[in-house]
Formats: sequence, structure tokens, C-alpha cells
Amino acid sequence: MDKDRIRWFIDARFGMFIHWGIYAIPARGEWVKHFESIPEAQYQQYFETFNPIHYNPREWARIARQSGMKYAVMTTKHHDGFCLFDSQFTDYKATNTPAGRDLIKEYVDAFRAEGLRVGFYYSLLDWHHPDYPVAGDRFHPYRNFPEFSECKGNLERYALYVHNQVEELLTSYGKIDIIWFDFSYDDMRGEAWKATELVNMVRSLQPEILIDNRLGGNIRARQPEVYAGDFASPEQIIPPEGVTNEDGEPIPWEACITLNDHWGYHAQDLNWKSPRTIVRTLVECVSKGGNLLLNVGPNAKGEIPEASVRILSEVGQWMRRNGESIYGCGRAPFPKPEWGRWTAKEGRLYAHLLDRGIGPVNLRGLEGKIAYARLLADGSEVRLERPWNAAEYPEDAFISFSQPELPDDWDTVVELMMK
Repeated sequence: MDKDRIRWFIDARFGMFIHWGIYAIPARGEWVKHFESIPEAQYQQYFETFNPIHYNPREWARIARQSGMKYAVMTTKHHDGFCLFDSQFTDYKATNTPAGRDLIKEYVDAFRAEGLRVGFYYSLLDWHHPDYPVAGDRFHPYRNFPEFSECKGNLERYALYVHNQVEELLTSYGKIDIIWFDFSYDDMRGEAWKATELVNMVRSLQPEILIDNRLGGNIRARQPEVYAGDFASPEQIIPPEGVTNEDGEPIPWEACITLNDHWGYHAQDLNWKSPRTIVRTLVECVSKGGNLLLNVGPNAKGEIPEASVRILSEVGQWMRRNGESIYGCGRAPFPKPEWGRWTAKEGRLYAHLLDRGIGPVNLRGLEGKIAYARLLADGSEVRLERPWNAAEYPEDAFISFSQPELPDDWDTVVELMMK
């Protein structure tokens, strides 16, 4: 693990995932072709009518930055095989739709201009490519179609296609910070993708790039494969103790989480997570040494849904007040407290108070170790005082609030400067 290469990622802690493609037209999620086994001729209409007239990645980048995000990862090709970039190895791309242009180039330029790091998602699956296996594959939309029962594809030739497209992505848009491969399964893992060769090429083209762990290696191994990746990527779950290798040493990780229940745009999915839930999820990730990659699924016109924008705006307001407890922070050398979470960086502890309970807040084992305490949101003093009835807790420090409720019922952050 190159600690210098991944330093910015660990400091950033919060990023935007963007799932977007022609599946935004049926508006039933990015796996719609799989779940509904949509025939190619029917799916083709989405390709022929894709025209995101309101696509403005500068607006997307502004939303990301104002929400407190420091980087983004956008789908260049999802499982349906459609490419948002101008690949020379397929006609199934945005430049051949009514959109008529390279949508990835506009994304890269816009997010860079906003000061954000730029990442590419690239699906290893491809339900459109003729060399991708159908027979025996449990995810292909046509896996149960009799006419495809003998279609075993040509995986070696398809792997070359993958390598060629990845090379395009990493030579056409300047410096790229993350390549996010998705995903390996069954026999389609590791060297089935010629993964060692692929990673060596990626590293040669972009020496500072970060690679996720979905090429099929074991990032937790004592001696992981070349293609095991730089960070783990738990999906829709927060690891209970963070992520460690076989020796118990921490591994960089990033939880990818949806704002509702789908990655791609789904017009009927209104099961939105609240801003409060997002803030607490971000804090939980950081408290365990991880990042949060939070997804948006723009619609067919190229607009991030209003509900997503509203949620991210409110998260951004909390981050403007409390971001110092997130950026550059990680786990503290204490067990999880009963009142919430700890985050920490050199010289400072951040108490994330989620549930005050009754009486003063107990800071276990910190008596005499704190120089001062203040509310991070506005810098106001928080009183450090020993209550009369705490004589049996001589090693613990205590903070008190004058009001019966916490100042911020999402997460009240108290900054502790250590002696």
C-alpha cells in the first residue's frame, strides 16, 4: 500500500457517486435490462432517443462541492455496455445518440474546475458486447433465452476490449484520481480479466491513481495480489469494525451508499434517506477509518433529482459548520461511546454527540488531558466541569450543556483540544 498515494483519499472522506446512462429513460433503475430481460431491439430505443438537454456537469460539481464532497466517481460504462465517452472500440456510445458528444469529457472538465478530484467507474460486465458470455452467466439479461443457450462468448477477446477502453479513459482526459472497476463474480474474476496486466497498464499510465478492490483479488490478504486494489468498497453496508487485513491492520475503505434504493434513476423510488441519516452515516464511516461515497442518479434529461439536491444541500450546511471533524479525521483510540461516535486527528478529538442522555456527558479516561472544549459549529465554549456526584469516576472528564437538549439533534460536535 502506497500511503502517500492514498493520503488525499483518506483526508477527503466524502465523495459523490454518479450512476447515469440510457437506463435513465425507462427510469426503473440501472439493472432494468437484467430484471426485465428487455430484448436488445426494445432496449435500442433508449439508445436512439438519449438526449439529456439539461445536462450541466458544472451544476453537478457545484452541488457536490457545496455538500462538502471532495471527489466524484462517475459511470463511464455500466453493465448494459453503453459508453458515456467517445470510445474508438464501440459504436454504442453517447456520441452516436442525439446527445452527440463526449459526456465524460464535460464531467471531467466541470469537476476539475470546481476543485474536486475525478474518478471513473467502469463496469467489467457488458450485456451488449457480442464477446461477453451469455450461457451459464447468472446476471446476463438473456441467460434464460433459448436462442442464447450456446452463446459462450469469447472472454479473452472481450478482456482485450476492456483493456483498450480503460487505456482510452486513462489517456484521453488528463490526470484521473480513481478507477472504480465493478465487479467480479464466479469464474469472472482476477485473471479472467487479465487483471495483473490490466493493473500494470493502469499504473504505468496513471502512477498516482487509486484502484478499488473489485477486480477479484483479496485486499485483506497478508500478501494481496497486484490487482487487489488500494481500498475496499463495501456496498450498502457499514462494516461494524471498519476493514482490516489478516493481521488486524486497518485497510482504507469506502462505503458506497444510495440516497434512495437504486443507483440509477428510478422515477417511482421515493424512499429517500434523510439528511440526518446521511450525516450520521458519514460520521460512522469516518469513526471507523472509512469514506462515504454517496450516490446520485440523474434523470434522462441530465438533472439530479430535486429530492437529492435538497438532501445534499442540507448535508452541506452541516458540513460547513462541522467539516473539520470529518476531513483528515479517522478513528480515535477509544471504544465507541454510549453517546455517539469519536473522530480524531492530530491533537484533536471530536465528540459526535448523537444522544445526550441524562446529566453531563462522560468522556471516559480523559480527566486532566483536555486543554479546552468548544462547540465546533460556532466555536463557543463547552464547559468542562466535574459534577458533584461523579467522585467514583476519577479518570473521566465531563462536559455540560445549559439547555436540556443537544444544540444539534442530528449530531452535536464538540472539539476537544488535547494537552
